[in-house]
Amino acid sequence: MSDPAAPRREGREDTGGLRRALRHVAGRLATALASLAAVVVAAFFLFRILPGDPVRAMTEGREVSAQQREELRRQFGLDQPLWQQFADYALGLLRLDLGTSFQYREPVTELILDRLGPTLLLAGTGTAVAVSLGLFLGTRAGWRPGSPADRAHTAVALFFWSVPTFWLGLLLIVLLASGRGITPGLFPTGGMADPAGGGTVLDTVRHMVLPVTTMAAVVYAQYLMIMRSSLLEERGADYLTTARAKGLRDALVRRRHAVPNALLPTVTLVFLNLGQVVSGVILVETVFSWPGLGQLFYSGLRVPDLGLVQGLFVLFAASVILMNLLADLVYPLLDPRVRP
Repeated sequence: MSDPAAPRREGREDTGGLRRALRHVAGRLATALASLAAVVVAAFFLFRILPGDPVRAMTEGREVSAQQREELRRQFGLDQPLWQQFADYALGLLRLDLGTSFQYREPVTELILDRLGPTLLLAGTGTAVAVSLGLFLGTRAGWRPGSPADRAHTAVALFFWSVPTFWLGLLLIVLLASGRGITPGLFPTGGMADPAGGGTVLDTVRHMVLPVTTMAAVVYAQYLMIMRSSLLEERGADYLTTARAKGLRDALVRRRHAVPNALLPTVTLVFLNLGQVVSGVILVETVFSWPGLGQLFYSGLRVPDLGLVQGLFVLFAASVILMNLLADLVYPLLDPRVRP
């Protein structure tokens, strides 16, 4: 005889699970907003201690009177008390207004939108290459631990992981682009397109080879090591022994059973690194003169252009916070064991 109270219990369990999920999402959102607020405060006051006078840097090499300099300070709000400048900046952020660039005399938001495409192209391609290479080699290394291939892949990955990004980029320029290396002049030394190249797709691809290689070489080791470690934990699992007992080939056991379960930590790492890739591309863009947000940030630091570097700093930090939030929300969907 069926229990009439069973549907009510199931309904209460479903409602309780929904409430826990909503509390989990609300808690993560509150943490992300608090982190973003802390970043905004840090960005404003951190760049106020940079050496140099923005107005003097803007007018360098020009005959400008003291009155004209004071007028520029007034236009950019630099004559206001620090607390008033922060209040104006915070209110502007609520309207998605990142301020005005001192050196370009344009809204920071427009400058970011103009440079966002090249950065996403470079960062997206570099991430795709790094993830694909890391997962492929990590799977091969983890399935045959201690083999010559495992030792070689691990050693090479750890070497590139320890190499400074700017140093590797400069080395690639010397070897492959400067005219002095083993294949002189094979790739362009910088930029996104040749002035005489017409801006074709192939021309852009040629300009991307060295910066993408630099990014992927430094980053792919993380995915390789995580994938290798996860696969090592899965190799002795009972469900793999059962699959082999059923007569499945070793390659099929690895591809259909071991790899999907070992991917969970790597997927989390991909989300966490996506935000950092956008901010980490600064060095690569600076070395290769890539016309993206990284080079824009570097040019703002040299002035210093307070409005520009503040806006970019908040954008980079917000991308990291957003990706961390997505990782927190997506991981329970992939692994039911960690659901709230």
